[in-house]
Amino acid sequence: MDKLSYTSEGNTSAWSTYLQQIDRVTSYLGNLSRWIDTLRHPKRTLIVDIPLQMDNGTIRHFEGYRVQHNLSRGPGKGGIRYHPKVDLNEVMALSAWMTIKCAAVNLPYGGAKGGIRVDPFQLSEGELERLTRRYTSEIGIIIGPQKDIPAPDVGTNSKVMAWMMDTYSMNLGNTVTGVVTGKPIHLGGSLGREKATGRGVFITGCEVAHRENIKIQNAKIAIQGFGNVGSEVARLFNQAGAKIVIIQDHTATLYHKKGINIKELIIWQQKNKNISGFPGATSIDRESFWTTDMDILIPAALEGQITKKRAEIISCKLILEGANGPTYTDADDVLATRGITVVPDVICNAGGVTVSYFEWVQDMASFFWSEDEINKRSDKIMIEAMNNVWKKAKEQKCSLRTAAYIVACERILMARKDRGIYPG
Repeated sequence: MDKLSYTSEGNTSAWSTYLQQIDRVTSYLGNLSRWIDTLRHPKRTLIVDIPLQMDNGTIRHFEGYRVQHNLSRGPGKGGIRYHPKVDLNEVMALSAWMTIKCAAVNLPYGGAKGGIRVDPFQLSEGELERLTRRYTSEIGIIIGPQKDIPAPDVGTNSKVMAWMMDTYSMNLGNTVTGVVTGKPIHLGGSLGREKATGRGVFITGCEVAHRENIKIQNAKIAIQGFGNVGSEVARLFNQAGAKIVIIQDHTATLYHKKGINIKELIIWQQKNKNISGFPGATSIDRESFWTTDMDILIPAALEGQITKKRAEIISCKLILEGANGPTYTDADDVLATRGITVVPDVICNAGGVTVSYFEWVQDMASFFWSEDEINKRSDKIMIEAMNNVWKKAKEQKCSLRTAAYIVACERILMARKDRGIYPG
């Protein structure tokens, strides 16, 4: 995902947004609501100090985190984020959303997340490697292929995952490829992993668009964020006949009424590391992104982007949450009142963790699948999960977000209830 800057909405934090979402689903859970406080408390939180010798010989200290929110359904699963605004509150929320996400698509995982408060773009490759290896050693006491499996997130990539895997393996004395996912293919990574999240957004988006009678052909689409997720979802929708009229990353907001040439923009972005200066579109001011005429909006950057104020002026019919937690709770209410359908993050962007699951399974078996097989398996899981959520929303007469939380919470709390409390 893109390294777009954070947006705050008053004193609302990511964790409080998550708690509000849990509060909204409690009344739908019947007898299982007795266990709801399980989801309001992270199971385990680790804060670590990371001393780093810089290239110039000075020593700097960075703060790192790993939060395991819930492990009732299996080992923890969740990314590692390198960003200057990372804090415990955010990591807690992201770990909780991973708990909900894994349960919503019925993967045998709990939720976890990690991060370091650092701007990775200000470090040399050597400094980044040393930071990653020290962080991995510090959190090594709670991660493992049957405990908690990290993956890439904002500011990290397959190279960082290779360093993490190697560090964990060296500390154990044998190679453990399944300790992380999102690795390079030649180190036990899975085909299709980098494009999986964007593909999942496209698959769920098409399913809901069809149900809402929104035609993809010539649909006007706005995308915020142009990293792995934003670029892939742009490519797939463009390939399906949609027009990507506006794209925003941390450097620029590009607009073209007849649609941006996505192939050319991807080439430009790969060469320049951002979209600024792309000659095939007009650069406009940042807030104009939200007032552009659009049919489908895809936030694929960071959390907290759709505020109540922005929800009041967005012109789209459908929002596909490619990012985690991009919509504030009060903004959700405004969107619902305006009849704008939101496909929530915990379903919409679950393609990434689904293929991460496939990678973990392949590592465990030392048997690897073709990309075509992976895409077919992933599409099937995403469509089935979307169908279950849609059905639940119609049954309960609620939003897709609430429906996704009902489905997920029922699975998590049933596992919690049947496992019981030990020691009693």
